[in-house]
Amino acid sequence: MTPEDQEETQPLLRPLSGSVPRGRRVFLAAFAAALGPLSFGFALGYSSPAIPSLRRAAPPAPRLDDAAASWFGAIVTLGAAAGGVLGGWLVDRAGRKLSLLFCTVPFVTGFAVITASQDVWMLLGGRLLTGLACGIASLVAPVYISEIAYPEVRGLLGSCVQLMVVIGILLAYLAGWVLEWRWLAVLGCVPPSFMLLLMCCVPETPRFLLTQHKRQEALAAMQFLWGPEQGWEEPPVGAEHQGFQLAQLRRPGIYKPFAIGISLMVFQQLSGINAVMFYAETIFEEAKFKNSSLASVIVGVIQVLFTAVAALVMDRAGRRLLLALSGVVMVFSTSAFGAYFKLTQGGPSNSSHVDLLAPVSTEPADASAGLAWLAVGSMCLFIAGGAQALWCFLARVRLLHRQCPFHFVLCP
Repeated sequence: MTPEDQEETQPLLRPLSGSVPRGRRVFLAAFAAALGPLSFGFALGYSSPAIPSLRRAAPPAPRLDDAAASWFGAIVTLGAAAGGVLGGWLVDRAGRKLSLLFCTVPFVTGFAVITASQDVWMLLGGRLLTGLACGIASLVAPVYISEIAYPEVRGLLGSCVQLMVVIGILLAYLAGWVLEWRWLAVLGCVPPSFMLLLMCCVPETPRFLLTQHKRQEALAAMQFLWGPEQGWEEPPVGAEHQGFQLAQLRRPGIYKPFAIGISLMVFQQLSGINAVMFYAETIFEEAKFKNSSLASVIVGVIQVLFTAVAALVMDRAGRRLLLALSGVVMVFSTSAFGAYFKLTQGGPSNSSHVDLLAPVSTEPADASAGLAWLAVGSMCLFIAGGAQALWCFLARVRLLHRQCPFHFVLCP
């Protein structure tokens, strides 16, 4: 990278040379913004325990047939697509903070509509609204966090975005183990409500304020976040107006990593990772597991652990090695899960009725128990090799221009 390229990737506000920020409010602001990805993850994971609960619900509660259940899980992605477009428009016009405040409205409204649902259409409408909020939050939260963080903690805080998403998914799985679908939707209103309260207590990002020619407000925001003793250096001339333009795709340094990144995202999404997240409990029920809720929770725990591990070892192990390894693991695990379904076809007394919490015995093991753990193990491997390496990779990518498309693409 040339000195000119290094200059382009510098934040618009940075500490004076030799000074180290000591402010701790930056962590409060990052946590407030990270509640958006947490809510995002909860909305993604909500359908997994909610679909079986809705199928068991007695009238007058709405009941889902197979087609409605499929739409209930998938419609959130349509809302997220619209939210991504809306968030891209909001983030540069309304600002990062106001965009995050705005996304709490469809989050809370969507879960409230689900809670009050009397028919399937209300359920789908609520899911669509939460999807809209997911699209906005997944785009704006990483931008807000990267712009408020000083260099020494920027990588750490940036890695927390994907971690909070998978924690939100795990929270939905855990809560769905004990709560029925209405109370689970009520719980879904809690993280965005806290986010609304906390975001009112933190400032807009100094970088956005500077692009709006509000230098005094930018300095005040930086001192609030980094400490009152901090000064700041003037950005390079013209840095306030940096922006990505389509004409820059002619540059090999832009279009090559852009094409590679888009291809990685497309193939990763086509692998079915979102289907597993949306329908984890249903998948295990279709496999006739006795403890489908427990199996889903195990999958969620594995996802959180491997997301944290991927973030920690990314720099040491290398991006390409981890991505290649994750692809191999996903191929092996999906093949094993398909083999499980093939082996368990037939009579009602197959392996899938095995209790996963059954104590280990010294007696000869029933082959059915091994098949039960084959199913859970293969899904855990699939999740472990799934989005973690790719999204941690994209979270660390910095192309030659700060406003390249990768700066905003961070939805799982």
